[in-house]
Amino acid sequence: MNKTALITGASKGIGKDLAYIFASNKCNLVLVARSNELLNQIKSEIENKYSVEVYILVKDLCNKDSVLQLYNEMKDRDIDIDYLVNNAGFGDYGEFADTEWDRYENMISLNISALTQLTHLFVTDWKGRKAGRILNISSTAAFQPGPMMAVYFATKSFVLNFSEAVAKELEKYGITITTLCPGPTSTSFGEESKMSASQLVKNVKIAESKDVAELGYRSMMKGKSTVIHGSMNKLAPFAIRFLPRTWVTKLSGMIMKQ
Repeated sequence: MNKTALITGASKGIGKDLAYIFASNKCNLVLVARSNELLNQIKSEIENKYSVEVYILVKDLCNKDSVLQLYNEMKDRDIDIDYLVNNAGFGDYGEFADTEWDRYENMISLNISALTQLTHLFVTDWKGRKAGRILNISSTAAFQPGPMMAVYFATKSFVLNFSEAVAKELEKYGITITTLCPGPTSTSFGEESKMSASQLVKNVKIAESKDVAELGYRSMMKGKSTVIHGSMNKLAPFAIRFLPRTWVTKLSGMIMKQ
């Protein structure tokens, strides 16, 4: 019997690539995103290519009621989730004071609250059966403050620290949480967040989203805790441990400037 993966933010980028990777490994899918059109296109392509079932849910997880609705729908339809991928998230480039509060409120709701609540709902179910794997998508942004994307960087730091802490708690239950930390990646994120204007994106090699997704999938299946995509991306989190925080913030600000 095929296992089932629930993937949020599944209509584009890393989430979409993960959907195809899970399907190629004979895993049924629950795909969640805001775009009905894109989800239906992915559903059709995957079901035509792989012998798996694909169930789609059109939800805006910025809405605090949507997470519980999603979970209850799984229960009502007797869909048993084995793998949870918290991929949905967004950022915004610009000075903190120049962005409307609603934008930040939605970012925190999606990047932090939805991820945390989904994790809580499913691990509560899984404790009794001592099985289950979670892949939480963070970022190399998690390792330092990010002037010009202050709230986004802070949300990704939360995802990393939260995931590592809960992963430790869940070891005795046979449940794993893997945190994937990509650097700049070829998805729609750069344009939607306006991050493409920064020196960071202009001066580094952009990773292919499929490569990032494959690393995330392999690492989750192995039960690894935290993985960083790209050899250069791995150097920075190690190096900044030896620098004063004021230096780290200053360097980050220089990299993130237009």
